[in-house]
Amino acid sequence: MTRVKRAKIAIKRRRKILGQTKGFRWQRKSKERAAREALLHAGVHAFQDRRKKKRNMRKLWNIKINAAARAGGISYSKLIGQLKKTNIELNRKVLSELAEHHPEVFEKVLQTVK
Repeated sequence: MTRVKRAKIAIKRRRKILGQTKGFRWQRKSKERAAREALLHAGVHAFQDRRKKKRNMRKLWNIKINAAARAGGISYSKLIGQLKKTNIELNRKVLSELAEHHPEVFEKVLQTVK
């Protein structure tokens, strides 16, 4: 069996890991084993927080819609119920954009619902 020299590849791999942990604190930026573990945990947190971001944005949309709807004299739940009854298929993201940036259009939506 032939001999395989891996020094170059191993160093490259280590440098890549340490490059990804640049800016971390304490040993996690300079020691390979600590850096590898830190990267694993960072990946887990990044994945979870991408889900949390979506969740928080949905909550924010509901809050914006509720605030604008109450200013128009109707509660959030009644507004959503009426939208379904009248077959107006605007999702909450679009409704919140209308409520925040185009209140006159949101007011027209409220009038069609009432």
